[in-house]
Amino acid sequence: FEGELSSVYFFASLCVVKHVHRYCFKVSFMNNQKQQKPTLTGQRFKTRKRDEKERFDPTQFQESIVQGLNQTGTDLEAVAKFLDASGAKLDYRRYAETLFDILVAGGMLAPGGTLSDDMTRTEFCLFTAQEDLETMQAYAQVFNKLIRRYKYLEKGFEEEIKKLLLFLKGFTESERNKLAMLTGILLANGNISASILSSLFNENLVKEGVSAAFAVKLFKSWINEKDINSVAASLRKVGMDNRLMELFPANKRSCEHFSKYFTDAGLKELSDFARNQQSIGARKELQKELQEQMSRGDPQKEIIAFTREEMKKANLSEQAMIGIIWTSVMSSVEWNKKEELVTEQAIKHLKQYSPLLKAFTSQGLSELSLLLKIQEYCYDNIHFMKAFQKIVVLLYKADVLSEEAILKWYTEAHLAKGKSVFLEQMKKFVEWLKNAEEGEE
Repeated sequence: FEGELSSVYFFASLCVVKHVHRYCFKVSFMNNQKQQKPTLTGQRFKTRKRDEKERFDPTQFQESIVQGLNQTGTDLEAVAKFLDASGAKLDYRRYAETLFDILVAGGMLAPGGTLSDDMTRTEFCLFTAQEDLETMQAYAQVFNKLIRRYKYLEKGFEEEIKKLLLFLKGFTESERNKLAMLTGILLANGNISASILSSLFNENLVKEGVSAAFAVKLFKSWINEKDINSVAASLRKVGMDNRLMELFPANKRSCEHFSKYFTDAGLKELSDFARNQQSIGARKELQKELQEQMSRGDPQKEIIAFTREEMKKANLSEQAMIGIIWTSVMSSVEWNKKEELVTEQAIKHLKQYSPLLKAFTSQGLSELSLLLKIQEYCYDNIHFMKAFQKIVVLLYKADVLSEEAILKWYTEAHLAKGKSVFLEQMKKFVEWLKNAEEGEE
């Protein structure tokens, strides 16, 4: 019996071991399943064509443009049609600089303005064309049509012109002349901004006289295409109207030198414009200085002496000077925003500076100029609308304004600005002046 019992125990223990082994294997397998992580198998995914970055290679583009220009030759109508059609097949956006280099110089330009030796070239380009205004106008039309058709080229074209101006020393005199005429025509027709002229202020170009010579040709073609008013408006728009003197080296940067250089070159209109701009600049500086002197509370005797000296230096008339003084006086104080208080403040302030105003109103025209400035100021600054008459009366009592000047202003010389309001304000005072005059007679 004992033998049989031990066999049963033995068999039972075997079964237990077997089940335990199976359980442990199962747990181990499950743990391994949880811990497994995905691994890269080395499989390569195909990149979509649109995501591939194309290598910059202008060679094929250049060959296509050069071939087309060689076929069209000097027929600029055919050139314009070829460029229009090619934009649908060639990447103008990517190779804009290459395109403009070829159209201007016949091939890609290396830094400095020389043609790249290892590239295909064409003999049909701006630089090999006839050096006359008519041909340059025809080329301007080619660029105009191209940019109107492909609007995205506009910015790239301006950048190209800026670059070409910096490369002027690398071009021949004839090439510079053609580029100057073309640029003038493009500026006149609004195809490019006058901001491109900043390239002409490059120190090396200025030093060697290249900038000034180029500017003569450029402004001549610009004025020929439009007029000096077009030049003035475009220069003012980009803040270039006061920078024309920078076309010359520092030691020649004077109004006299500028005037003689451009007048001798047949551009008196430009000389007069520059002289006028310098005068405006000098007036602004003088006004600013006077304003600062008043704000500091400098003695009026010193201010008068300084103003007389500056007036002589700038060759300003008394009529122009009184306008500057009035603006400086009225800008040197912080005005009250309340209408009922600003009149009192203005009378007090102007009473203080009446000796300064009197020193520069020795002529009838100067008095009239001052009256017009006062009218304009009171109209433009609404808080002063009711102060006009009191200001005029104060200056009359201070011997700044004469009876004759006031009567002339009232009867015929006033401005249209606020006319009815100011004439009504002055009515009683003018009547008093006339009665006083009759009484004296």
